[in-house]
Amino acid sequence: MTPGEKLVNVVQGEYHISSEPDCVMSTVLGSCAAVCLTDPSQGIGGMNHFLLPHRAGRAEDVRYGAYSMELLINGMLKRGARKNRMVAKLFGGAKMLSHLRDIGDSNVAFAREFLQNEGIPIASESTGGNAARRIRFWPADGRVKQFVVPGAVERVAPPAPPPAPSVGEITLF
Repeated sequence: MTPGEKLVNVVQGEYHISSEPDCVMSTVLGSCAAVCLTDPSQGIGGMNHFLLPHRAGRAEDVRYGAYSMELLINGMLKRGARKNRMVAKLFGGAKMLSHLRDIGDSNVAFAREFLQNEGIPIASESTGGNAARRIRFWPADGRVKQFVVPGAVERVAPPAPPPAPSVGEITLF
């Protein structure tokens, strides 16, 4: 970050839109996905951060990609962007836990299909793997910097501590 830049953290289940040249959006992704969307001729962009592609039943939840993408695109349209000028950059979708279903792959597949159906090209992407990513996005001009968090992020619970001896019990070594 350079002096004068305004950092906006986009956490899980949020999105943000800006045309301010000093705005920098940031997020950290594991299996979640983020789409950085820009209309370069209007100097406006936005970023979302969703946890899962969609959920049966209650669709109006920004944690889910279907609703999050609609909010991001429609929010940009309301601020003067045009869909035929939008360009996307896609990030995230890591497989963070090897023994569970690959949610990250589902998130990325959803985002690709959604953008294709909307006619929005993906200019670049960094998806998959097993490491978290930190993303910095300048929405006014569409620049993105990615920082990969070193090492795999396999989370394993520590072993349980041995039970404490009962009162009056003697432990021999």
